Order: sequence, then structure tokens, then C-alpha cells
Amino acid sequence: MNRLWSRIGVRAASVGLLVAGLIGGVYLGQDRQEQQRTAGAAPTFVQVDVSDMQLLKQRQGQHAAARAWQRQAEGEAAEKATTEAKTAAGKARKLETKVIAEKKAKEAQKKAQVGGAVAFTGEIPSSCNEYSGSRAIGCTLMLNKGFGIDQFPCLDKLWKHESGWNYRAENTGSGAYGIPQALPGKKMASAGADWKTNPATQIKWGLGYIKGRYSTPCGAWSNFQNNGNY
Repeated sequence: MNRLWSRIGVRAASVGLLVAGLIGGVYLGQDRQEQQRTAGAAPTFVQVDVSDMQLLKQRQGQHAAARAWQRQAEGEAAEKATTEAKTAAGKARKLETKVIAEKKAKEAQKKAQVGGAVAFTGEIPSSCNEYSGSRAIGCTLMLNKGFGIDQFPCLDKLWKHESGWNYRAENTGSGAYGIPQALPGKKMASAGADWKTNPATQIKWGLGYIKGRYSTPCGAWSNFQNNGNY
């Protein structure tokens, strides 16, 4: 009886081991199949990752190019703006200079209209240093006209008598005006538009008149002494 149960136990154990082996083989096969499927799917994931990296690098390159273009455009715009600003500043300075010059000219004209004499800008030679004011100008311009210094005493006496060397001297009766007492005064406009207020303009006209009619200042003075006029 005991031997019978022993045999049954051995056989049951053998069957159990066989069943366990079969089950283990099934699981082992399934695990290998799963590993194979996993190993086969891996390249797909790797390929997807590589494509994403390439797309990312492409987009980064595009962004870098866009930033570089933007910096270049901003630099060109800044350079253009700087050039335009310099040009505008230059035009503004020229306009300002012009406005200042026009203002000074108007002020000088206004001053002349109220009786201010136009200043003489020429150089007075040493031979005329003993004279001043309009007489010094007269001496200088007489020499420039080609007359000798010995002629100035005659010119000095002639115009002292006529106007006292006053550029605003006016004969209300005849209309004679200025240092040389031109008749009418507007004749002196041929020597300059500022004939009313510029002693040099009046003297230039007077010297031209004397040279054309009497040859020299002393010739004009001699005629004045003989006839009371010149």
C-alpha cells in the first residue's frame, strides 16, 4: 500500500514538472518575441529622433539668418539716418549763416538810412596819415586814382568849400548833395547804390568827375577860384 502511494506521488511530481516546464517555455518564448519586437522597433524611434534634430537645426539656422539680416538692416538704417542727419545739419548751418548775413545787411542798411556813414575798409597809406575821417579817405582814393600827393591840398580846399567834407551836406536850393556836391545827387549812383551814406562812393564819383573835366584836382580848384564853381 505504501509503495503504491509512493509511485503515485512520483508520477504526480513528474507531471507537475512537465507542466511547469511547458508553461515556462511558453513564457520564455513570449519574452523572446517581445524582445525581438522591441529590438525591431528601436530603429524607428532613433530615426524619428534624428529627423527632429535635423528639423531643429534647420529652424535654428533660419532664425540665425533672420537675426543676421535684421542686424544688417538695422545697421544700414542707422548709417542712412546718420548721413541724413549730417546733411540736414549742414543745410541748417548754411541757412543760419545766410539768415545772419541777411540780418546784418538789413541792420547796416537801416543804419545807413538813419544817417550812419558806411565805414571805409581800405588801408590808409602813410602819406595820408596826417588826415582823418573823410579827408583821409579822400587822400587815399586820390592816390589810387593816379594823382600825386601834391594834388591833395587843392582837393582839400575845394571840397572844404563845397561841403566841409560832410557826406550828408545838401544844398536845399539847388539839390546838390554830398562831399563833391553832385548836382543832382543821384548822379553819384553811377559809383555805387550807397551814394547817400558812403563817403568813399561820393569821393570816387567826385574824383572821376574832376579827372574827366579838369584833369587834376588843382585844375578844378583853379576853375573854382576863377568862376566860383567847378
